[in-house]
Amino acid sequence: MSDLNVEIVTPDGVVFFEKAQSCWAPGAKGQFQVLKNHADFLGVLNVGEIRLSRESGELSLATSGGYIEVRKNKISIVVESAEFADKIDVDRAKSAEKRARERIIKKGEIDIVRAEFALARALNRIRIASQI
Repeated sequence: MSDLNVEIVTPDGVVFFEKAQSCWAPGAKGQFQVLKNHADFLGVLNVGEIRLSRESGELSLATSGGYIEVRKNKISIVVESAEFADKIDVDRAKSAEKRARERIIKKGEIDIVRAEFALARALNRIRIASQI
């Protein structure tokens, strides 16, 4: 029985709003799962996979990080981006990976932290898309 209401929002709007049985998310201290009657909390999400278990099957989204709030069997996720695994443009992600790696090699000429974050996002998208 689906007992969690899950809403995922990006700057572009609501990406997902549906009931789920569980939600796995990439927390700042590692992957965690939320089930029915989970304690209320607010947390930070890293680059990674949001995985939802629903009566109709599993659903995976690539995210670049944000926040999660769990309150009274409602999960609210606000993230910079969230892409369904089957909608990820793998060629675009591979191009982004290549550009990020090239920027990291140049080091002094660019913002290395930004390049490493771009690389993490690209690799995450490629990994999640390959799971389908």
